[in-house]
Amino acid sequence: MNKSLIAGALCVLASLATPVLAAGDAEAGKTKSAVCAACHGADGKAIMADYPNLAGQGADYIVKQLRDFKEGRRENVLMTPMAMPLSDEDMLDLAAYFSSLPAIEGVAAEENLQLGMDIYRGGITSAEIPACIGCHGPDGSGNPPAGYPALHGQNGAYAVLQLQAFRSGERDNDLNQMMRSVAHRMTDAEIQAVANYLQGLH
Repeated sequence: MNKSLIAGALCVLASLATPVLAAGDAEAGKTKSAVCAACHGADGKAIMADYPNLAGQGADYIVKQLRDFKEGRRENVLMTPMAMPLSDEDMLDLAAYFSSLPAIEGVAAEENLQLGMDIYRGGITSAEIPACIGCHGPDGSGNPPAGYPALHGQNGAYAVLQLQAFRSGERDNDLNQMMRSVAHRMTDAEIQAVANYLQGLH
């Protein structure tokens, strides 16, 4: 069976199994986000390429990452201490705020754009890597019910770091090891190309 079809089927099954979280208060989240702005920007656009853009990211995904940082399932020297004092309500409010912001419209470089687009849309058959589009959508808006993040307009440098972390196993909070199994079979050049494509996708 085509790997892209398998990935799509897994995404559908995950969406049925993933509970939808309670909605937070975006206005309260805006107030609480003042401390986040130092790294992620007041408008959800990160101030450094190594940091993630949060504008337009799925609320459930944001909450999951904050909980994972707080509970030790994902480690980062900057984010872990920031997440520790957050209550569930704080996380829901912050997620509601950032998800309400318009997604960032980034610009991709021309150098490896075609390779990145080919991988995102069609995968890498020889390496049994499914197309990214199966879980993250044609425009990179993700699959919120399944908890798959929006990738469009994401900082390329940040995307590279996360794919490399999944590949090495340093990051392991992905559902059913899906990202680890994909990234494990990707070369540095392929990771760079996909990350560049994502940066200009919107």
